[in-house]
Amino acid sequence: MDLFDKVSEDIKNAMKAKDKVALETLRNIKKYFIEAKTAPGANDTLADADAQKIIQKLTKQGKDAAEVYRQQGRTDLAEAELAQVKIMETYLPRQMTPEELEAALKEIIAETGATDGKDMGKVMGVASKKLAGLAEGRAISAKVKELLS
Repeated sequence: MDLFDKVSEDIKNAMKAKDKVALETLRNIKKYFIEAKTAPGANDTLADADAQKIIQKLTKQGKDAAEVYRQQGRTDLAEAELAQVKIMETYLPRQMTPEELEAALKEIIAETGATDGKDMGKVMGVASKKLAGLAEGRAISAKVKELLS
């Protein structure tokens, strides 16, 4: 069962369970999936990798929105966003722990032969491809900066 079908099935389950947060979140995800499937050149298909990228993007947007709400003192809205993010994260691969991320980046730095901050672009290019979906870009960037300085 691909990710599109899984989300569709989970929408039915959320309806039966009367889980409004899950239902709203999953419908939003499915809307983006359908837009991607019907985009010019998509040939009415959506690969799981592309579906995961969509969910990652939505997760990041949700976390960013929650942070803005928190800064504005709207914890009620922040909590609602984070509840949706939690549901979206169940469709993503497990994120790396900080220790796993550091080990992977040390390996990449050794591969690329990077020695200082000037080589950050080279390391980030490789790290972004290898660690796509396993860690947030911000976390990768911060750790690379730390390791190269």
